[in-house]
This record gives sequence, C-alpha cells and structure tokens, in this order.
Amino acid sequence: MPTTKPTPRTSPWLRRPVIITMTALLVTPAASACGSDTGAGGTSPGTGRPSAATTPSTPGTSSTPGMPSTGGTGGTGTPSGPNGRGTSGTSTPPVPPSPPRGTQRQVRASVYFLHGEKISPAPRTVTPPATAAGALRALLAGPNRYERGQRRTTAIPSGTTLRSIAVHRHVATVDLSGRYDDGGGSLSMRARLAQIVFTATRFPAIEKVRFEVDGKPVTSFGGEGIVLNGPVGRADFEELAPLVLVESPLIGDTVRTPVRVWGSANTFEATFRLKITDAAGHTAADVYATATSGTGTRGTFDVTIPYRATRSGAGLLTAYWNSLEDGHAVTEDTVPVTVTR
Repeated sequence: MPTTKPTPRTSPWLRRPVIITMTALLVTPAASACGSDTGAGGTSPGTGRPSAATTPSTPGTSSTPGMPSTGGTGGTGTPSGPNGRGTSGTSTPPVPPSPPRGTQRQVRASVYFLHGEKISPAPRTVTPPATAAGALRALLAGPNRYERGQRRTTAIPSGTTLRSIAVHRHVATVDLSGRYDDGGGSLSMRARLAQIVFTATRFPAIEKVRFEVDGKPVTSFGGEGIVLNGPVGRADFEELAPLVLVESPLIGDTVRTPVRVWGSANTFEATFRLKITDAAGHTAADVYATATSGTGTRGTFDVTIPYRATRSGAGLLTAYWNSLEDGHAVTEDTVPVTVTR
C-alpha cells in the first residue's frame, strides 16, 4: 500500500486536469450510436455509466430500496467499473432475463446535485430508450425529501424544463427553457451548468454538452457572462468536483461486504482513504486507495472493500485524506448508505 499521504488541497486551477475519463459500466448495442434523445429515442447507457441490463443482487453489491439491484456499480447492469471491466473473476456477464410482455424495462441512472458547493450523484430510474432525456428531467425535478435531508441541493431554478436533447458525435445539444438562466451569481451559474454536464456525460454516448435556451444557442451564460463558445465536458468544471468523487455506491444505497467503490480522484500522488461507518458509529473499514493518476490530473479508482459491521442500518461511506501539516482528516465526499452485516 502507498504510505505517502495526500497534501492539503491546492488551487483548483493548479489541479485542473486535461480531461476526465469516466468509464465504468457495460456498453449496450446503442451506446456508440449517434442520434437524438428527445423523449422517444436516442442514447443508451453503456461503458462507464448506466446500462440497461439488470442482474440479481449478489454479495458485495449495493442497491436502493424500490430500485433494481445495481451490482455495486452506481448504475444498473452487470457489475463493471471505471475501466469497463467486470468484477474479479467475472469474464462474461450473465444475460439478464427479458422483461415480461407489456412491462416497461427501467434502468438506473445517476443525476448530479450539489453537496455543499461540490457535485454529488444520486440514483434515479429511467425508461429506455430515452434514458438521457429521462435522467435530465429527473435532475430538473430536484432532490427528493431524503436527499434534501442529507443536504443535497440544486442550483437549477425550479420550473426549468427540458425542451429537447439531441446527440451527434458524442456531443449532446441540450435545449432548456428560459428559466434555466434566471438569477444567481457566478458560482450558481457554473454549478447549474456542471449539474447538466455531469448528468449527461454519465452516459457513454455523450462526452460533451452544447447548451441552448429556448431553442437559441448559448455562447455567454448568465449575467456573469460565462463563455460557452463550444461544447463543454466534465474537465471544464473540475473545481466543482470533490477531490475524491464517489460514483458508486450512491446516496441511499444498501451495501454488503465486500462493497465495491469506484469513482474518480485528483489527490496528491493519487492516494486517499475510504472509510465505512456502521449504524453503531463503529468504523467497519478504513483503507487506502489509489487512483490511476493524481497531483493535478484526475484519474479513476475501483476498489473492493471488505468490512466488519457491528450493527446493520444507516451508515456512511467517507472519502478523505490526512493533512501532512497536522494529520487531521480532510473529508472530500460522504455518501449515506444502509450498511448490512
């Protein structure tokens, strides 16, 4: 295990990566196709992001009550991670059963709210094939009661609606209603742009987003005049992502040992720590993790953590690093989960 500990946070501009790669889940047949997603068809989830397939829950998976089992991926489907690989020992994913006739298959997606001033994903279910459109509409509806209780918020003005989304060559043109650019300062404006970008780019067919408001292309956004002279991606909003962004498990998920945790990080020498706290407040696990890159360049991580819980119930997954100055823990991301023994 690496012994070097992360240093204190540096300026966002010094930490800005060249590009963010988010690859984690399965590729569906339509994932690489270009097209539209306006509510009737379009992009399908795939590599690194939600997939349409569902599999039975197995040890080490995470799930949310009332939602399909996710295999601990943060999206639906056979377990896979940031590098598009299956879990250890899995070479060929099982084929899920076809849904009964007359039923609509639903898949799990992630929408990105704010936790403090940083991006934070939350689970939603959407109906194919308009998965990207469904995820964006779920985002615009805002956090639910449980998520609000966990201090998840949104910078997107209430009443904003999705007019359309069209995908061509991995760029999604997202047309939103005029409410989208109402009010707010520079941080609020950048945050609401980031929420749309992170939610859309969770799907593998989408790498960047081009914005429109009421059908008109946006080149300067809001009163602060944020320049949008071309499509933007996750790397353009690096300062709004925590240094360790946990993409799975998601808020409200139920986890069991060993739990698979994946996401992205941009920490000193790519190292940080992951801690699981059980319902009794007991530290069930506290381990080092290493991303594929760090120290100014965001990389991905995918680890499986065994834990020993003393009590099942409401728990917490914490991503943090220790300050070299005085050794205190600097928390980067927290994910409320239900921990099972």
